[in-house]
Amino acid sequence: MSKVTMEEMVSYCNRYGFIFQGSEIYGGLANTWDYGPLGTRLKNNIKDAWRYYFIQRRDNSYELDSSILMNPTVWKASGHLDSFSDPLLDCKECKTRHRADNLISSYDASVNTDSMTQEMMMSYIREKKVPCPKCGKSNFTDIRQFNLMFATQRGVTQDSSITVYLRPENAQGEYVNFLNVLRTMRTKLPFSIGQIGKAFRNEITPGNFTFRTIEFEQMEYQTFCKPGDDEALYEYFKNYGIEFFEFIGLPRERLRFHDHEKLAHYAKAACDIEYLFPFGWGEINGTHNRTDFDLRRHQEYSKKSMEYFDVSSNEKYIPYVIESTYGLDRIVLAVLFESLTLEKLENRETREVLKISPFLAPFKVNVLPLIKKRHAEKAQEIFNELRKYFMVSYDDAGNIGRRYRRGDAVGTPYAVTVDDETLEHNTVTVRDRDTMRQETVAIEELRAYLAEKTGFVK
Repeated sequence: MSKVTMEEMVSYCNRYGFIFQGSEIYGGLANTWDYGPLGTRLKNNIKDAWRYYFIQRRDNSYELDSSILMNPTVWKASGHLDSFSDPLLDCKECKTRHRADNLISSYDASVNTDSMTQEMMMSYIREKKVPCPKCGKSNFTDIRQFNLMFATQRGVTQDSSITVYLRPENAQGEYVNFLNVLRTMRTKLPFSIGQIGKAFRNEITPGNFTFRTIEFEQMEYQTFCKPGDDEALYEYFKNYGIEFFEFIGLPRERLRFHDHEKLAHYAKAACDIEYLFPFGWGEINGTHNRTDFDLRRHQEYSKKSMEYFDVSSNEKYIPYVIESTYGLDRIVLAVLFESLTLEKLENRETREVLKISPFLAPFKVNVLPLIKKRHAEKAQEIFNELRKYFMVSYDDAGNIGRRYRRGDAVGTPYAVTVDDETLEHNTVTVRDRDTMRQETVAIEELRAYLAEKTGFVK
């Protein structure tokens, strides 16, 4: 078996309808990507797995969908208007723009830029004569801080408009709805709010396909708790993140914790879970102990009390928040890299197979008439019945071996072949994608068989 390179993955995703270049017919737009039919299904299946693991299975856990555009004071309270920026500098020779920390890391990966100030980074670049990745010269402007939020105007005329922002993170939507969820769900601490949605950052992206883009999707999870319970919950959600990744098929040996040495202004503790991509370790989750910073700031700016009355202790306090956020696009990429395999068979042929967890597979089953003229009518009947319950594909083009290979390549875990035995005995042949073994199943038992094989719970 062999894994694929980044170049091979980009080609695979385009070839089979997982991911396309954004605005491709117009030459594209840098670092924007469109999810195709199979990529959309995979993305939605990962969302459903996250909802199952974080909303359905957990006590006092609720989902919301907050607005992308929010009152601009939200971003003043959160600190984004004042401090959400990147250290950027321009090459005076070729006019390209770079992030100072990325420039240093690409020059010497052993340097920890997390602990460096802006002045230290500038001094390092000049002393070491760090070259521009594009032209090779070392002639840069001073570092300047650029705010990463996309700004737009809200109003019917330019004179009456106000500046609003595309949200750079989903978390603030959970914080400003803390009181609403507390009230309407009649819940008590600890409780959690989860949200899946788009976020936008106007940052320089180093490529690596969909790993870092200007528009991305997050699966956010905020747990509100009593001060003093925060440290135990922080450790719990770090490990719960590992459990979730193993649940969707990422092996423990390709995952690691990376504790932050330099903490954000709001954090008491912070840790990433990283996956080993072909380009190196990359963050796919971040867990943060945000203390009471966010709710306290929103209380200050909104003048609404964020205090919680604890009946058990007869006291009031502003809850602490444990945040665990998951980068959906990065997880899709990790799952694809982990699953896509080039497999050498005994007959020396190479089989391209996406060995993805069945509940994540875009299609659960592929219905195949062995001989189109003889078996198509019955195969279509089975297909129409199964697609009431599963995502099902139908393929009658080419020989049966080639159709098996096409299903293997896109991760379809089961192929149902309709043949003469089906017409005579009301049975079908079910082929397993990974083992290629075949089993005879009665048609009346097929739905239950597939449900047991492809569901979250076994």
